[in-house]
Amino acid sequence: MKYVLVLLLAMVAMLDSVSAQKVFSVDAAYQADVKIFVVDAAYQADLLVFKVDAAYQAEKNEGLWFFVDAAYQADKKVFFVENAYQADLLIYFVDAKYQAKWEEAAKKHLMY
Repeated sequence: MKYVLVLLLAMVAMLDSVSAQKVFSVDAAYQADVKIFVVDAAYQADLLVFKVDAAYQAEKNEGLWFFVDAAYQADKKVFFVENAYQADLLIYFVDAKYQAKWEEAAKKHLMY
């Protein structure tokens, strides 16, 4: 019983740590896990993103992103496309941390 409990706790911890919020911007679409387009207004976005200052602040899949310096440090590699129709995910950068959230829950899996 104790073994099962430890195993369950370990699985929950692993799932929490897979929340891909450390991102790296790649140079080509084929290198990306997710193609992103930045929209002009919050109502057009699937995800409202706030850029945090440190990696430890980008914990859960809630739109708090930290841009890393190298691809190997990233949980997800993203490519910013020129047109909305090319994108997997539409984002809007917000000015405050509390504003970051998913508007389109059906696309949440893209950042896991």
